Amino acid sequence: MKKETDTFSRNTYLNNRPWHLIDARGKTVGRLASLVAGLLRGKHNPSFSPNLDCGSFVVVINARHISFSGKKLQDKIYYRHTEYPGGIRQISAEQLLLGHPEDILKKAILGMLPKNPLGRHLSGKVKIYPDEKHPHMAQQPVVCVLGE
Repeated sequence: MKKETDTFSRNTYLNNRPWHLIDARGKTVGRLASLVAGLLRGKHNPSFSPNLDCGSFVVVINARHISFSGKKLQDKIYYRHTEYPGGIRQISAEQLLLGHPEDILKKAILGMLPKNPLGRHLSGKVKIYPDEKHPHMAQQPVVCVLGE
């Protein structure tokens, strides 16, 4: 007799994924973003497949205390457009770090993910907080020690 194969439940698989907790204090933006993007994609997973969501959830704390190399804190400019004529807006990294520090990491991480529906899905699996407080202790995140 032929044995029936088990059905694959995406929700069961998603609920069993590990959560990673990363402290961004003193870390460089680009190096931290590349490590977080790799965890989101699942490149640490032996069953990695580039067209599937194999990654983990990531919680980043202390985004207010990230660092830039060189003079990027003063010289780096983030641009956006209002979609109206002449509506280009710019803000320096120093001003953005004072106002919305989590946006700096979010922009860096999203720039390293695929620009397709998979990348948009993966972008919802990263949670960034400016301080040490976060509401994800119930998920029992594994503390990641990142060496630089």
